[in-house]
Amino acid sequence: MTSARGAHLGASPEPFRRAAPGGPPDSSSAPVRLAFVAVALATFAPAVSPGVALMLGIAVALAIGNPFARMTGRVVAPMLQLSVVGLGAGMNLSEVARAGAHGFAYTVVGITLTVAIGMMLGAVIRTRRDTSLLVTVGTAICGGSAIAAVAPVIRAKSDEVSVALATVFFLNAIALFIFPWIGHHAGLSQVQFGVWSALAIHDTSSVVGAAMQYGARALEVATTIKLTRALWIVPVTLAIGAVWNRGKSEPATRAKRPWFILGFLAAAAVVTWIPGLKPAGHVVFAGAQRVLVVTLFLIGSGLSRDALRMVGKRPLVQGFLLWIAMGSGTLAAILLGWIG
Repeated sequence: MTSARGAHLGASPEPFRRAAPGGPPDSSSAPVRLAFVAVALATFAPAVSPGVALMLGIAVALAIGNPFARMTGRVVAPMLQLSVVGLGAGMNLSEVARAGAHGFAYTVVGITLTVAIGMMLGAVIRTRRDTSLLVTVGTAICGGSAIAAVAPVIRAKSDEVSVALATVFFLNAIALFIFPWIGHHAGLSQVQFGVWSALAIHDTSSVVGAAMQYGARALEVATTIKLTRALWIVPVTLAIGAVWNRGKSEPATRAKRPWFILGFLAAAAVVTWIPGLKPAGHVVFAGAQRVLVVTLFLIGSGLSRDALRMVGKRPLVQGFLLWIAMGSGTLAAILLGWIG
């Protein structure tokens, strides 16, 4: 994987397959294809939660494989972007602005601390330098999209990218299930859970999926703060490129802009400023939630057996320790009232 194509939402649906471009085209028997399509369509059902959809995708990938791997690799990022824009149609712009401003300072502090602790852990554990950086930025900003944006800038090898993506993928899958349980057990309000999930879960997909399970207000807060965090992909990538490529004649690859965030804000603005469109906005919002659930299934279907073998002990330990440190630290700060 040498480009950031299709990134910027933390989706990285086919990170493990795309790490080896030029492979054989998707091919499988008709029954396998039909079974995959049937399960994918079943995730549209309202009874299927985001976590269940993700686990169904993983189960299908490991049991029969993804017969449409290349196609899903192309469509998941646009689907995730579309669903996030659609979620804006169910939100009030003033509340979105308040949540974004509320989370700005936490985002700056969180990214700075995460990068510092992550690189220190990588040095102690002796993770490969580029892999350590990719795992760290994936934890600090928004998972797979940050990894995909930084990888070409530092000229990371495809196996380093795949290992970092796989590490973040596994931790995201865990977070989607345990965060709502921990939130209820700790007595977090919906606003508190929205802040915590946005600051402590890697990918936007898992942040939104976890918050959806917790409540409408949690979803609004989590989505807004996470998108505010995603904006930092560009300046962080540029800063890393300047440091990593100091003294090199070849210019670094430029990071793409996450324009979908403007779509999210535009959708929220339309339903806020034109009250008559609110009923239609609620329909779009509900549809976006179902699209997100299906997208999580496709993300899970991107897992491969090679990815399971590829993840080394050191990157996984580094990613896990960094995630625990930032997740527990953020939760403690919320419970102590340091984060309002």
